[in-house]
Amino acid sequence: MSANTYPTTVPDSAAAPDPHSSEPSRRDFFVIATGAAAVVAVAGLAWPFIDQMNPDASALALASIDVDISAMEAGQSITVMWRGKPVFIRYRTPEEVEAAKNTPLSDLKDPIARNDNLDSNAPATDENRAAPGREEFLVMVGICTHLGCVPMGEAGDYNGWFCPCHGSVYDTAGRIRHGPAPENMLIPTTAFSDDNTITIG
Repeated sequence: MSANTYPTTVPDSAAAPDPHSSEPSRRDFFVIATGAAAVVAVAGLAWPFIDQMNPDASALALASIDVDISAMEAGQSITVMWRGKPVFIRYRTPEEVEAAKNTPLSDLKDPIARNDNLDSNAPATDENRAAPGREEFLVMVGICTHLGCVPMGEAGDYNGWFCPCHGSVYDTAGRIRHGPAPENMLIPTTAFSDDNTITIG
């Protein structure tokens, strides 16, 4: 045996991997990682093209909504979102309508209707605050005109709305009666598209 001869045995740790092993190899990891990175890259490239198909903020701001009121009964209220704001829809009782009708304009803090369906100087009579042709329905933006809080319904001295932030009190027509709020709650553009559907906006 010459001095330059080395043993031909290979240590077990350097043996070739078993192709039938159930454990993932380093190559499997790289294949999976590369595939995942490719999926993320494709999604990242596609997103701007998908997103540009959505309506922009100005289109959404002008959008109108249809509200089904078929399940409502007298004395009930619902709140829907429109242009990012709460809108109160109140199915008023005959007593609530009568109380609002019998309120003299001289008793109101704000004598203007604040109704987008009417002339800007229309008086704040109950008729000018109620939904067109459906006096039992009141539809208004549910934001206090003082500092923008959301008033609670069926509350306050007039059983209308009460703002818990600073004590503004509104009657059953959404008109400010006392407290710091300077104006009646806003009536948005509203129409009945059929007997059971109110279109807002």
